[in-house]
Amino acid sequence: MSAAADYLLNPFVYGIGLPAIGVYLLREYMQGGRFTKKTDETGRVVIVTGCNQGIGKETVLELARRGATIYMACRDMGKCKQAQQWIIEATNNQKVYSRELDLCSMESIRNFAAGFKREQNKLHILINNAGIMDCPKMLTKDGFEMQIGVNHMGHFLLTLLLLDVLKSSAPSRIVVLSSLAHRFGRINRDDLNSEKSYDRKMAYCQSKLANILFTRELSKRLEGTGVTVNALHPGVVNTELFRNTPFFGSKFGKMLIAPFIWIFIKTTKNGAQTSLYAALDPSLNNVSGLYFSDCKPKKVGSAAQYGDDDEFLWAESEKWTGINI
Repeated sequence: MSAAADYLLNPFVYGIGLPAIGVYLLREYMQGGRFTKKTDETGRVVIVTGCNQGIGKETVLELARRGATIYMACRDMGKCKQAQQWIIEATNNQKVYSRELDLCSMESIRNFAAGFKREQNKLHILINNAGIMDCPKMLTKDGFEMQIGVNHMGHFLLTLLLLDVLKSSAPSRIVVLSSLAHRFGRINRDDLNSEKSYDRKMAYCQSKLANILFTRELSKRLEGTGVTVNALHPGVVNTELFRNTPFFGSKFGKMLIAPFIWIFIKTTKNGAQTSLYAALDPSLNNVSGLYFSDCKPKKVGSAAQYGDDDEFLWAESEKWTGINI
């Protein structure tokens, strides 16, 4: 019998080797699509929110490698500056800046936008990356329920405050990180701010649906300007987004699900791929109002396809934030 036959008949191959290969291949499949096109972003100005860790940090890292000028917009300036320095050292790109942005505060958002405009007269890419998930009932500084406040209202105000510079820099892009969870959401017209009742998971789903509706409505309003806006689902990613989840955020929960995280949940690097695709892929130069996942267009959930929730949400968002275009 040949050595090859001996190997194939070895119980180890069937008992451990083949299952291990299967697990590895499954893990690779679950990591999703990758953005592999080479682009040169030298001279292009980018803002990424919530990027001192996780998907945002990986997004900034890759943008820096491609030569972009990047403004890291974060609430925690200590962590932001640490991430900034690490990225500069890793890429040798000195044009990576850290600036304070607290999406819980309309005042902070306005201050950030005004400060950015004093420094720059160009903005080619805005990536609304920051988010909060499954948190207990909390309010922003302006009295908004935290999840709709940070995930939607804060980015709504930020985006509209920066639209003039985005338009003057066209062609330019806005990238909105949503989630597959939008499929389970609904816009609660009678209690958008969760004042009558609060369900932490439904509030999150509502905020992610709001991201989709905002993208669609903004895309209509930006027709002919050279500014595109698209939303995306980054995948289920191993980030700190789960920190508020009662079970998965605990030490025991993290230990218990560790094997499943390794197999089924994306790394932060792979979680950033669809953000990079939406921000950089040349084939999307004139594409707007779509939703992507794994670097491909995907159909949105039914709640985002029908009715006039996008118009209702836009009008309410203008009232809450005190801005209109």
